[in-house]
Amino acid sequence: MFGRRRMPDTVLADLLGRLAIALAAGIDIRRAWHSEAERVPSVWRPAMRRVAEGIHAGGEFAAALDAAGDVFPPLVRGMIRVGERTGHLPAALRDTAQAVAEGMRLRRELLAGLAGPAIRLVAAVAAVGALILVSGTIRGRDGLPVDLVGLGLSGWRGLRAFAIAVAVVGGCGMAVAWSGWARGVARACAGRLPLIGAASRAAEAAAWCRAAALAAHVGTPVGELVALASSAAPGLAIDPAAVESRLRQGDDLATALAAARRLPREVLEAVAVGEVTGSTAECLDRVAERLAADSGRGFSRAVQLAGFAAWAGVACLVATIVIRVMTAYAAMIQEAGQLR
Repeated sequence: MFGRRRMPDTVLADLLGRLAIALAAGIDIRRAWHSEAERVPSVWRPAMRRVAEGIHAGGEFAAALDAAGDVFPPLVRGMIRVGERTGHLPAALRDTAQAVAEGMRLRRELLAGLAGPAIRLVAAVAAVGALILVSGTIRGRDGLPVDLVGLGLSGWRGLRAFAIAVAVVGGCGMAVAWSGWARGVARACAGRLPLIGAASRAAEAAAWCRAAALAAHVGTPVGELVALASSAAPGLAIDPAAVESRLRQGDDLATALAAARRLPREVLEAVAVGEVTGSTAECLDRVAERLAADSGRGFSRAVQLAGFAAWAGVACLVATIVIRVMTAYAAMIQEAGQLR
């Protein structure tokens, strides 16, 4: 079924970059797309062929991409539509490929930073499971297994119950990661956290600016520009009709956007300066880079804090286990002395 899975950013960025080079060299879109359909991994070739059918039938390139469902993200489809209508399709493809590659780089840096805390968490969970299993072999004076961990679990039965609980928690986490509404709830909750909240807001504002800058580079009308930027940053979505209405009433773009009360001050200032100087795209590009850097620093601090919390959690767990083991061992020695 088409539209069930999105094309990975690695494949998408390469695809868009090669298309931009081919079209800039004067190669027809139908020929260029047919060539690309043979280069992508086989799992994406049915979607590529469906797009090729739409192009060969005489339809618009963007409409053919829409027919493939969510294989191609809204930002890509929107930018290609803008590029077609303005006659700047190669530039739109090139800028979109760069934006996709930059977003991919930032995500990789974040995941790399989270690898350490994740490994420590897995090690701590494995250690708890091992202690639960070992506790089933140690018996107290009453003949019952000694609870080394303090969870009321011991032996193979306790380990099985612990593994089921870990699997349930992990499954819930994956459901949050894959579910759209759950991601929205998680995004809202994360936005209230001290470090992650500011970093996520800066990242979303950077995405809005980057998409708006891409659209401005190819001369997109204001309404389409706002709609495209909103699709790239759903948390900062603005009604294009409301913006166009205020523009018709005589407001400038910065004032019309400010009336929505969604964008941060830095973005509105960049738009205002861009209107005065005639360089809106360049101003948005610069503020996008600054916001992305702020977001990266914020997430880096959050990752460092998560790493510290992971170390502290492991240390507390080890200290608790040592105390419980020593207490149990001391009790066993005392019991043995009393029996003598």
